[in-house]
Amino acid sequence: MTQWVDICSVDDLQPHAGVCALVADQRQVAVFYQPNKAAVYAVSNYDPIGRANVLSRGLIGDIKGQPMVASPLYKQHFNLETGVCLEDEKVGITVYGVRIEDGRVRIGLPAESDNEL
Repeated sequence: MTQWVDICSVDDLQPHAGVCALVADQRQVAVFYQPNKAAVYAVSNYDPIGRANVLSRGLIGDIKGQPMVASPLYKQHFNLETGVCLEDEKVGITVYGVRIEDGRVRIGLPAESDNEL
């Protein structure tokens, strides 16, 4: 079950850039807005290669039609839809569902019971 968490107003998003939101259990989520595609993406802010919470500061764009963010540290590219690192498919980041309701951005987080084995 997914828990939808209110993050911010759509007006708070920066076109063609990322913002960071601290949600639920103190996890950092990077939110990216591409107005030309009417697309909003949410991924973990943690760069697993650089080992720092910096992805919201990365550059966004696309490679071969795949939306991606380039880490500001070592420049690896992460697919914004799948979380897979384009340079090393064994590495990835968490991708969150996003929806816009009444001008508000909501991020889908797994319910706590989903994390139990």
